[in-house]
Amino acid sequence: MDQIEIRSPKTEAEWKKYDDFRWEILRKPLKTPNVPLKDNLEDVSFHFIAINSDNIIKACGRVHLNSSDEAQIRYMAVDKDHRRMGLGSAIVKKLEAEAKLLGATYVMLNARENAINFYKSLGYDEIAPYNSNIDVPHTRMEKRLI
Repeated sequence: MDQIEIRSPKTEAEWKKYDDFRWEILRKPLKTPNVPLKDNLEDVSFHFIAINSDNIIKACGRVHLNSSDEAQIRYMAVDKDHRRMGLGSAIVKKLEAEAKLLGATYVMLNARENAINFYKSLGYDEIAPYNSNIDVPHTRMEKRLI
């Protein structure tokens, strides 16, 4: 596998690639219009990408605080040709480390059905069904940070 670096986007061009990547992996398969996946928490969130030496993003994720002790991971995405290579796990670990630095005692996320076992393998527990605004079944999952 190509050399991969996990870090935050650095340039305006990388931020654009990051926005495009999130849409490409998470919304394009649902035939959703190409609208950036942004909300009012973008600027207070921490964003990480897995980027190769050709500056092509292969995975990404974001974390923000919902309260002083709860962090939320969102917009996790891994290029379909790079799944099961450890990129998603590496991104989640970076996001969890950032959440811990922010003082969170646990992390929650809303996982699509096809990602539940991935998150279970990282220590997350299923909590309850979650109804998303994209009409795709999700499950709320949580993990205590030690």
